[in-house]
Amino acid sequence: AALETKDTGTRAHSQRVQAYALDLAAAAEPALAHDASAEFGFLLHDVGKIGIPDRILLKPGPLTIAERQQMQTHTTLGEQMLGDVAFLRGEGLRIVRSHHERWDGDGYPDGIRGDEIPLGARIFAVADALDAMTSDRPYRRALRWAAATAEIEAQSGKQFDPDVVGIFRARCSELDAIRRAFSTAA
Repeated sequence: AALETKDTGTRAHSQRVQAYALDLAAAAEPALAHDASAEFGFLLHDVGKIGIPDRILLKPGPLTIAERQQMQTHTTLGEQMLGDVAFLRGEGLRIVRSHHERWDGDGYPDGIRGDEIPLGARIFAVADALDAMTSDRPYRRALRWAAATAEIEAQSGKQFDPDVVGIFRARCSELDAIRRAFSTAA
């Protein structure tokens, strides 16, 4: 709710990506889907954006290099903000910190790659990208579901864990049902 005051639409995004990630986690590693720390990590992944200035967070156009660097600090800011919350220690904090890491090592904040990235963060990266592409943004309209799924598949082994993309492919109908349920609830 605190982040929602800065960035309207965040609550709906956070709830959709949490639902997508829990569905993918249940198929990938059922224990992860039942881990309250991971569940709240999925929901609170962007809490660090509270520390990002509105002029960057709400900018309707492309960010400058300096603005992008500042925006990228939201992962470590979020980890710091939630670090003293006992039940988030573990997978929840790993998701908050590492949800922008990439399978190929070109992500942030640590530039880790492959299996070095916590499984919850690898799952969440797919859920987050799906929602980002299928939602309107200040700087572009939402992509169609088919275009977003094709982009996720194209990024298998680059941005995303190929095993998670395989699970995504197998669960695509269920994920689309989640999207439609949130659309009708709005």
